[in-house]
Amino acid sequence: MESLKDKNVVLIGASGGIGEKTVKLLAGSGANLCITGRDMLKLKAVAEMASIPLSHVFEMDLADELSVRNCFTLIQAQMPVIDIECRLSLNTNLVGVFYLMQSVLPGMKEQKKGLIINIPGVLGKVPMAGAAAYSASKFGLVGMMQSIREEIKRTEIRITNLFLGGVDSPFWDHIDLRVQRDKMVMAEEAAKAIWFLCQQPRSGVVSEMVLQPFNHQAI
Repeated sequence: MESLKDKNVVLIGASGGIGEKTVKLLAGSGANLCITGRDMLKLKAVAEMASIPLSHVFEMDLADELSVRNCFTLIQAQMPVIDIECRLSLNTNLVGVFYLMQSVLPGMKEQKKGLIINIPGVLGKVPMAGAAAYSASKFGLVGMMQSIREEIKRTEIRITNLFLGGVDSPFWDHIDLRVQRDKMVMAEEAAKAIWFLCQQPRSGVVSEMVLQPFNHQAI
């Protein structure tokens, strides 16, 4: 396992249930964190919990290209070298991730190393009836990351896709779908998977990991 101490990590979507627990684990391992999200009040609460300075807290809307570019300009002023970039926002569209890659890849290519952990969700691997558009965006996301992986394979930039199934998080508070949340993966366990992937040794790469509930959660 590679130590996270003093590693520069950018966490996208840090204000959610999984994000908050991931921040706690990464900060506890000695990583230097910059966190982003759309809810600044929640982000500040997460930052206070993890003793992250407010100068490392950024409001960003992935659906807005200008927001992404401006935010990364501010992030790079605080953190010129980014070792790891994790994207936790499961509902962000394909175009938003494209903006992210445009912002983070040039710096990684310059230093010829880095780790990108993307979380397309299990619908990026197995489609579901009634979710055609959502599944299409996630399959497109996986295809884009596979293409980028081919472009950078002569560098030490590594890309990991984490396919999460149902996770019991605040995400489900506003979803009109009957599910058994007690049978879902706990947010803490999802965060531990991300924390583990952040420490993968540079001699290899975990191309993908699937973490999903043992039992079906739909009612």
